[in-house]
Amino acid sequence: MTEQPQVTPAEQRYAAELEFLAAYDDGPRPPGWRLTPSAVVTFVLGGRTLELPRPHPVAPPTMEISRKFVGDRSLVERAVVTLAGDRGLLLVGEPGTAKSMLSELLAAAVSGSSALTVQGTAGTTEEHLRYGWNYGLLLAKGPTEEALVPSPVLTAMRRGTVVRIEEVTRCLPEVQDALVSLLSDRRMSVPELGLNISSTEGFTVIATANLRDRGVSEMSAALKRRFNFETVPPIGDLESEVDLVRRQAGAALARHGQDFQVDDLVLRALVTAFRDLRSGQAVEGWQVERPATVMSTAEAVGVATSMGLQRTYLSIEDETSLLPGYLLGTVHKDDPEDRGRLLAYWDTAVRRRAETDALPWRKLHELRHVLEA
Repeated sequence: MTEQPQVTPAEQRYAAELEFLAAYDDGPRPPGWRLTPSAVVTFVLGGRTLELPRPHPVAPPTMEISRKFVGDRSLVERAVVTLAGDRGLLLVGEPGTAKSMLSELLAAAVSGSSALTVQGTAGTTEEHLRYGWNYGLLLAKGPTEEALVPSPVLTAMRRGTVVRIEEVTRCLPEVQDALVSLLSDRRMSVPELGLNISSTEGFTVIATANLRDRGVSEMSAALKRRFNFETVPPIGDLESEVDLVRRQAGAALARHGQDFQVDDLVLRALVTAFRDLRSGQAVEGWQVERPATVMSTAEAVGVATSMGLQRTYLSIEDETSLLPGYLLGTVHKDDPEDRGRLLAYWDTAVRRRAETDALPWRKLHELRHVLEA
């Protein structure tokens, strides 16, 4: 058996597109960038078939650039312009709005790598942002460059590339403070070696933060001033979200060597329910009670994938029967009262649709007992 990675980095997954775009647009690029800013926007948003203006020894004459991020073009353009300047980029939003995915895509397009990443947690230390030591070498030889273990941030400074810091507000305030001098002075001091390492042109930071985590470790005013904030909202259009869930779940099933075969009507009902509960309002305008759990697009992709896997491996013919159980599993995480909120949704929006619509809403209303079990 050949070992296949479960997750392939964006720079590997879309290597052909990145190579094509580098040949397609040979205009001016900010220092250290692999692509022009315009090509970065095209790479992220995709949905276009491009033709090379002149023959290239390696790249094909035409290529369709896949759509990777569903969102406002102006948001992506502002993010790209921020990275071209001297300030960091902070992507904020509700959980599951593809902040990390956008961060990864931007890093892959700008620097050719999204691997330099620090995951923010309560256990993240200042060493994760600065440097550490190989203690075996440190004891044997003392503080030397050989014994220095650079952080992803220090590596990005030396290379002149993008570094990603995920969930920055989950880092303790003293850890966040280490970013202030890095973003303002663009250099890092290593007093043990008498070094003062300046960043190479092209170095910048993309950080992400969940709005629901804002109070975990509030960012200082000094750190906020060194970031441009961009809010990544939930997908506004139903059709776009259905298409995204279908594509993402389809890609997950493809890793199992299977096609995504969930019925389109069931998939649309799944996404519609997520959108209703997320916003507190049904698409028809009826008010519904919002659960405490965030009903994100990422969660919808997970449910659609699970339904596809269950159909594939357990020979389930009617995916409609699976939907109430998976919705309950998603909703019933943070607050025990959320089961009652989901039942109330069934007794209002689902019931009213069942009275006027054909399948799957009629079938879903008949399955209300699943939520009470």
